[in-house]
Amino acid sequence: MTPPGTARAGDPERTTLDKATDENFPVAPFFLPKAWRADLMAVYGFARLVDDIGDGDLAPGGADARLLGVSPDEAEDRLVLLDAFEADLRKVFDSTPRHPLLRRLQPTVRRAGLTPGPFLGLIAANRQDQLVKRYETYDDLLAYCELSANPVGRLVLSVTGTSTPERVRHSDAVCTALQIVEHLQDVAEDLGRDRIYLPAEDMKRFHVQEAALATTTAGASVRALVAYEAERARSLLNEGTPLVGSVHGRLKLLLAGFVAGGRAAIQAIAAAEYDVLPGPPKPGKIQLLREVGVTLRGEG
Repeated sequence: MTPPGTARAGDPERTTLDKATDENFPVAPFFLPKAWRADLMAVYGFARLVDDIGDGDLAPGGADARLLGVSPDEAEDRLVLLDAFEADLRKVFDSTPRHPLLRRLQPTVRRAGLTPGPFLGLIAANRQDQLVKRYETYDDLLAYCELSANPVGRLVLSVTGTSTPERVRHSDAVCTALQIVEHLQDVAEDLGRDRIYLPAEDMKRFHVQEAALATTTAGASVRALVAYEAERARSLLNEGTPLVGSVHGRLKLLLAGFVAGGRAAIQAIAAAEYDVLPGPPKPGKIQLLREVGVTLRGEG
């Protein structure tokens, strides 16, 4: 998952929202209507905070735990924090939540008529991260992405009032692809948390042992495995790209940015010759803009 930004213990809300600049795709770019930007940042704040709880990347000082009513003795227990976060989330829909990021989310929920389901899915994904450290098959990984990634795209469609069954299907493909790309960028970081999101069946196919992921540079087998998974992600992006052509105006540009972010990240991984172990290969802004243009021309 995304590396933590600079922490400011006194302002957990700002610390979380500032991490938007680290993402592979634009979260709430300037060209969107002000109301959309506010709503998308509110959704992002929720998604980022639940990931930070699941990854143990909360701002130092325990402010988030205190806001959620978790005692200092349990502040390091991620499952306890996730339970408390879920309890506070439910207050978004019927009372007043404690955490400022959830209070920020409440007007968005009301304006867009959002339901708890996608938010609960993201919490469930982070609970799963505490319990499941390996994925045997690609289908197992896709099921995880159904919880960890797809709800975000569905929330974007709901916030912008453009959700249809076909768009949801295409959005799911894009979001799953983005999650897989992020996993490829973060192989070394995830291994440091004792997590491997490369399917075990694929590791066996390419003769990759777990120890090979703990080195400072990838060997030929690891590179071949990463290239294989990157191509799977590329295929999913292509499958979901018609989403861009199904909308118009500034939303079209936003969704093109999501797709382009994934494509540019895959290009960065390829440019690193699929050696992701020294650190996450990141695309530059020029590459991202180029991919936005390619996406818009392809779906215009």
